Amino acid sequence: MRPLDDTDRAILRALAADGALGAGEVARRLRLSQAAVWRRIDRLETAGIIAGRRAEVDRAALGFGVTVFLGIKLATKGRVSLEDFERAATAIPEVMVVQHVLGMFDYRLRVVARDIADFERILRRRIMTLPGVGQVEANVLLTEERLPGPIG
Repeated sequence: MRPLDDTDRAILRALAADGALGAGEVARRLRLSQAAVWRRIDRLETAGIIAGRRAEVDRAALGFGVTVFLGIKLATKGRVSLEDFERAATAIPEVMVVQHVLGMFDYRLRVVARDIADFERILRRRIMTLPGVGQVEANVLLTEERLPGPIG
């Protein structure tokens, strides 16, 4: 694939801001022809640069008002496989993201809950019973700002 130009980056910015935009609306916003934008989007998808389009779900509107980031250090790395931990963690419906990381913790989890009491129940009954869990650190999300990312 040829290198990205300013038009490619403008298309990526528009789609990153609103993945539901069609080629026609992107074309109108960028003052280009719909066919040219469609060809570029197709090329970007074929190259794997656009990996998909997702709906952004308002978790608070669904009743999940609390988001907590957990740092988890496994206590028994040698006796528990990472796959066993990951499989069990991803089976918990309130766990939105499981990240295997390098640093102070072995894993970072993004967990949603209805409120703090619900989070405590999830922590005690589900998270603390995961295979190999040792140390857990929780950080409650207060606010979140979404940035456009390094598209250029």
